[in-house]
Amino acid sequence: MSDFKVEGVLKHIGDTVTVSDKFSKREFVLTVPHDQYPQHVSFQLTQGKCDSINSFGVGQEVTVSFNLRGREWTSPQGEVKHFNTLEAWRIEGVAGQAPQAVEVTTPMQGDDEELPF
Repeated sequence: MSDFKVEGVLKHIGDTVTVSDKFSKREFVLTVPHDQYPQHVSFQLTQGKCDSINSFGVGQEVTVSFNLRGREWTSPQGEVKHFNTLEAWRIEGVAGQAPQAVEVTTPMQGDDEELPF
């Protein structure tokens, strides 16, 4: 799929998770302004790109370049499900902002709002 870019503020930076000997991933959440309701969008870094977020911190404004990935999975019962991933491949600070120390938060820390589902 084509490459996409989005600008927003880092809300959460997760730890690197080793899924197998050959695969590791790291998730982060970007708060993206959108009309009246900002969107909290989850991205994934994989393999050697997991450390590319180390020079950024929660609260910093960044631009994320990413690819849209999708896959199909069939359960043991034969039910077909589809999954999407936003796979980040570049993170850049927005011009004029100095890099900050990385602060890792838990997924729900500071989130007092009710989920819509």
